[in-house]
Amino acid sequence: MPKKFDDYKGFDPNMGNNSGKIDIGATGDLAILNYAYALEQLEAAFYINVISKMYTGATSEEIALLTDIRDHEVGHREFFKAALGPNAIQALTPNFSAIDFSNKTQVLAAAKAFEDTGVTAYNGAGYLIKNPTYLLLAGKIVSVEARHAAYIRNLVSIGSFADSSILDANGMDKQQTIPQVLAIANTYLTTKVNAASYGYTVS
Repeated sequence: MPKKFDDYKGFDPNMGNNSGKIDIGATGDLAILNYAYALEQLEAAFYINVISKMYTGATSEEIALLTDIRDHEVGHREFFKAALGPNAIQALTPNFSAIDFSNKTQVLAAAKAFEDTGVTAYNGAGYLIKNPTYLLLAGKIVSVEARHAAYIRNLVSIGSFADSSILDANGMDKQQTIPQVLAIANTYLTTKVNAASYGYTVS
């Protein structure tokens, strides 16, 4: 697990292509892995900001657990980067200007949105993964994302960790399509991501 500040330098705000969109590619599992990599880049960048700026009134337990989440997300980001190797999309440039990181309500609302979106993203794209090893690993990652979501949701509102806004009538997590998820993610990215080569239009 990364422990040094140097491990968290993958999101220098000056990195990335600020002018065009980055396409996840058209090649099967590689495209889906790049899709996941883009989302994990965004989540890692968000939690790096959360911990480095830490909102007013944070308890020692919140700091400890949010630090754990940061480390998990950085680990996920680095896993996909290594798995993709030369096929990985570039480092993306996040834009969190709409979030006041000193404000607990804003930070937790954003964290809730990121985690809920992450879970629905894996649920919505998992069936597209053909390699059983990658599918197993995606399943392991989405289960961690769901743990994050449950914790964050309870910080926002006790007992909301598994309410009807995220579960369907059968008690199963909801899912979203690649275009739906990227449309959300792109609101927090200067370097926009699309899936045109894979056959999806992102608004």
